Amino acid sequence: MAYARLGDLFVARVPAKLEQAYAEANTKADLYISEYNIEMGHLRTDDGKQLFPDDMVLLSHWNLRDEIKADYADEEQGPKKQDMIYEVMKRIIDQDIPEKVINNPAYGWKPFANKLYSNGKEVAFKPEPNTRYQQILNNFHALRAIDAYYPEMNTYIKRNFSGDMEIPQPEVEALFDTYLRSPELKQIGALIVERLGRPLRPYDIWYDGFKTRSSIPEQTLNEKTEAYYPDPKAFKEDMPNLLKQLGWSDERANFIASKIAVDPARGSGHAWGAQMIGEKSHLRTRIPSTGMNYKGYNIAVHEFGHNVEQTISLYNMDYYMMHGVPSTAFTEALAFIFQSRDLKLLGITDENPQTKYLNALDNGWSLMEIMGVGMVDMKVWKWLYAHPNADAAALKMAVINISKDVWNTYFSPVFGTKDEPILAIYSHMISYPLYLPAYSYGQLIEFQLEEYLKGKNFSDEIDRIYEQGRLTPQQWMEEAVGQKISAQPVLNAVDEALKAIK
Repeated sequence: MAYARLGDLFVARVPAKLEQAYAEANTKADLYISEYNIEMGHLRTDDGKQLFPDDMVLLSHWNLRDEIKADYADEEQGPKKQDMIYEVMKRIIDQDIPEKVINNPAYGWKPFANKLYSNGKEVAFKPEPNTRYQQILNNFHALRAIDAYYPEMNTYIKRNFSGDMEIPQPEVEALFDTYLRSPELKQIGALIVERLGRPLRPYDIWYDGFKTRSSIPEQTLNEKTEAYYPDPKAFKEDMPNLLKQLGWSDERANFIASKIAVDPARGSGHAWGAQMIGEKSHLRTRIPSTGMNYKGYNIAVHEFGHNVEQTISLYNMDYYMMHGVPSTAFTEALAFIFQSRDLKLLGITDENPQTKYLNALDNGWSLMEIMGVGMVDMKVWKWLYAHPNADAAALKMAVINISKDVWNTYFSPVFGTKDEPILAIYSHMISYPLYLPAYSYGQLIEFQLEEYLKGKNFSDEIDRIYEQGRLTPQQWMEEAVGQKISAQPVLNAVDEALKAIK
């Protein structure tokens, strides 16, 4: 297998200038996204009310989404905040957001009326000039220029799925289509309506009420994380303790932690794996001057899971060419597993006897959301290859129409509304081309791993599973848990949960 992986390095000879052109386009897209901050304290309702703290600054889309999740715990103001955030998201998608409010505290903005203010007086503005969609085009053109140098994988779609994921794109789309049509999703939606006491809103794709943290005020969580982690150094120093809480021995925890560096992030968060023995993986998350808030901590624990995988699958390999995992979905799985334990690592325990069933419902619902955005991402790239000469304005309309079509096909039967564009908000579409589908596979793998890990030694099993290296996806999964990757275990658990909760 190691010989085969060595051969993977020589499937194409791409001129350096083309690789550099893509690196430049992707870096610019990443910088654009990392600076796409909304000054929430400067937003106002149409009647002039302020809903968010003066100093709240949220990155699109990650922090906007996470604020929607946090606001479920605020019964009084939460729905108003969520409605406003969704309006902001739609302005971003439509590109009629005032250009001057992006990453700029100098202006006030009423997103519902889309009016801009300076020193309390309304001023004229120019909307963002389709910059969001130009970034996608720049990445597309740079990647399409490379196509000719891959005789077999002659589109980026093929390289991303059949090549990197080792799962053909039609197979991925068929799996998503089958799951998104599952009748169980409508039943979960009805349960959420009952719990919220209102009809579903589009942003309820991020409904967080099945999780323990949804009942804990975010301020309480912020106070904890800011006290524990005032700076990157504090999180770095606590890594061995976090690993020990998850079952690793002192020696093993110290070794893994010693191979990870922690850096502040300009964007949302990121994990960068080492590529050679002796180097460190890097964990990046946002840490304001007041300390790491809960949003940053939650992301940091997710990235920490990536770093642990990156360390195990590099340092525990007999053959270097086998280091890593079959695809990004497998590292996302461990990142999700770590993220789901973020409250446990803060010393917050869940005594709810129905936790097993609530987790199953949460998995089923969140998988619907991430498969929806993954479906949009795939369809957008198909459209790009069918319309290679399109400009940013045409792409914007295509993305919006595709997101509405996906919504109407799969989400409208659950939510009862049509033509919602919310699935187009994900920043990954801008700076991480075709990465979103990997999250869905990551969640499927996460669920199957979690089911397997029950009653077993967590740390020993994680070490065993992730030191398999870059086997083919299905072989890796069968060696890990004894079954292939499938959505059926999630649906089986959802069926059981629906009967138990009712």
